[in-house]
Amino acid sequence: MAPTPARDLLRSLPPVEEVLRSPQVSALAPLLPHDILADCVRDAVDAVRSAILAGSREPVDGAALADDACARALACLRPSLRRVVNATGVVVHTNLGRSPLADEAVHAVTEAARGYSTLEYDTDAMARGSRHDHVEGLLCALTGAEAAIAVNNNAAAVVMVLAEFAQGREAVVSRGELVEIGGSFRIPDIMAFSRARMVEVGATNKTHAADYERALTPDTAMLLKVHPSNYRIVGFSEQVGMREMRALADAENERRRAAGVEDEVLVYEDQGSGAFINLACFGAYAEPTVAESLRGGCDLVSFSGDKLLGGPQAGIVVGSKQLIDRLKKNPLARAMRLDKMTLAALEATLRLYLDPERALAAIPTLRMLSEPDGAVRERAERLADALRRAVPAGCT
Repeated sequence: MAPTPARDLLRSLPPVEEVLRSPQVSALAPLLPHDILADCVRDAVDAVRSAILAGSREPVDGAALADDACARALACLRPSLRRVVNATGVVVHTNLGRSPLADEAVHAVTEAARGYSTLEYDTDAMARGSRHDHVEGLLCALTGAEAAIAVNNNAAAVVMVLAEFAQGREAVVSRGELVEIGGSFRIPDIMAFSRARMVEVGATNKTHAADYERALTPDTAMLLKVHPSNYRIVGFSEQVGMREMRALADAENERRRAAGVEDEVLVYEDQGSGAFINLACFGAYAEPTVAESLRGGCDLVSFSGDKLLGGPQAGIVVGSKQLIDRLKKNPLARAMRLDKMTLAALEATLRLYLDPERALAAIPTLRMLSEPDGAVRERAERLADALRRAVPAGCT
């Protein structure tokens, strides 16, 4: 039997209104606006039309077409952002939403979302307040910083710091720290966007203090250190420590003061991961804490709120009050500011750190990272058993 010609198949496609009147599609009419339901039907008809034009000679099945339209309509009703089980072995998984929040942070978000709040109102002064105040004191207490500001992610924090302090000037950075951390976030691109002039020093695997020293010019604005949080260079490698970078900046600033130049070279670290607790004692790879970076001589340190900190997405900058005050006045600070729900989650997370033992128990990211290997294996085996019972044979 000869296949049906394409033109006849195309003529047999049902009109959109006919499919809308089918029992299965019309049953969805109370759930979706007519226009959206009609678009789903058109998409289903277009899919069959495209298949015919591509060479398919299967007869048009009106019921199957209506079922496809229903599936498309039901997809509109399902939330796009859905809960999943993270069985990857990666605790802070970028594609799965990074750190889950502590119960205290979830409760704080709910309370902030339900009604009005003191987001920018000072009840003591009975006047306008600053949203920075909600987390600045906690950040200073926990890191030893003089001041702090939080924006909507660490990439935003890096852009703001570079734009404020190195725009049109030189920022010296090791070639071994010109990282890409995912989503095409590359330090050279961010520096170019901020209009800072990048000065690369050293080699990919080795950078020495003398490399930074030779790069210093009257136009140098900062020494930039970028923590490679998602890879390691091991073996024949060497990088300059924070105390050495501080010493280089101090020596250059002393020379400038002697020459009557007031402008100083600052030391800035993009730490990324934002550890407040040293997790090396739990078998994790040693990451510098924010407090350690500040004690090492950083003028400014920026980091994420939703990585090792275990809070919501945020970009946090801590350090010198004089420098942070400049960041607060930067126009980007308003464009990148946190909303009330993120601030509520961040404040609640930071409060847990006032008692480190409580933080380890309450913050899911810290709890998972500090969990003994045996406990992880036992939990994984329980999950595997449950899946074997729940999933039909042959499914993968």
